[in-house]
Amino acid sequence: MTAQHQEIALSIRRLKVRRNLFLCTPALVVLTIAAVGPLLIMLLYSFLEAGPYGGVIWNLSTDGWFNVFFHQDIFDGTVSVADAHLSIFWRSVNLSTQSTLLALALGFPTAFFIATRPEKTRGLWLFLITIPFWTNLLIRTFAIMQVIRDQGIINTFLIKLGLIGSPIEMLYTEFAIMTGMTYVYLPLMVLPLYASMEKLDFQLVEAAYDLYATRLKVLWKIVIPLVKPGIVAGSILVFIPSLGAYVTPRVLGGGRNLMLGNLIELQFQQGRNWPLGAALSITLLVIVLVALLLYVRAARRGGNGHGWSGCSAETLSDSKITRFHGDGCSLFLSALFSNCGSRHLFI
Repeated sequence: MTAQHQEIALSIRRLKVRRNLFLCTPALVVLTIAAVGPLLIMLLYSFLEAGPYGGVIWNLSTDGWFNVFFHQDIFDGTVSVADAHLSIFWRSVNLSTQSTLLALALGFPTAFFIATRPEKTRGLWLFLITIPFWTNLLIRTFAIMQVIRDQGIINTFLIKLGLIGSPIEMLYTEFAIMTGMTYVYLPLMVLPLYASMEKLDFQLVEAAYDLYATRLKVLWKIVIPLVKPGIVAGSILVFIPSLGAYVTPRVLGGGRNLMLGNLIELQFQQGRNWPLGAALSITLLVIVLVALLLYVRAARRGGNGHGWSGCSAETLSDSKITRFHGDGCSLFLSALFSNCGSRHLFI
């Protein structure tokens, strides 16, 4: 290709980039108002004084951030670590991680099953996977409650079989919260896994079997490395909303097992400590951004041969083409919308 042809191709790409940026402008404006704006308000509130009956007093103060990690006794003024907050932080991360791992354990074989079906029936299976999204989150959570409560389906079935004499207490426990979040967010794990497995070259699997590799070795050495981007993307898509979950812990936890979303709502409502609630919201966002950073690094190591890396945009800088993949940006925006405690302020 001559230098003139290269210059023409470069000009065409520049024109496409400018056109795409122009078309994205309305969406960027909406995102700025709907996502970045509330975050800036929360950041500002976190550095103000709490009002006596809610709201804020417009005096700069770091009490909100201090109270996130420390507690000062109202009688003698001694300072100690805020054990309750740290416990809720740990419970949120722990349950989110467990829900992600359980969703992966259930979603991986499900996605593999769909990817290995005849092409004309895959759409039907994907359609069935997305059906739960047609139902309101609260209704799905109440459905899980009917399954695991003392007189629910599981306990009734086990009692009739004679396996247990009295109901197993599952409702209003951490197990109930983990089960509920896994059920609610399982499709978010299946879909990116399927997107990776659909592109998997199964001739590599057949070649491994011809070389007398066991099924476990084929899974570990061939399938998992090739679908790694889907695994990472699905894990992030489950972990992020689980970390900021509000409805599921509220209904299935019974108020005894608070998570970060419930703690933030508690500060804005009953606690009437808006600076503390805002500081907790920003802290939650920081945790999510750390998780996204780990995802980006893992995705770069995993390559871009599979998964959701097909959605990319091209920008030009100093006459050089730089390619930005859409995964990190889309997940960052999902973090803004799904994990800011401000969405529960006034419910």
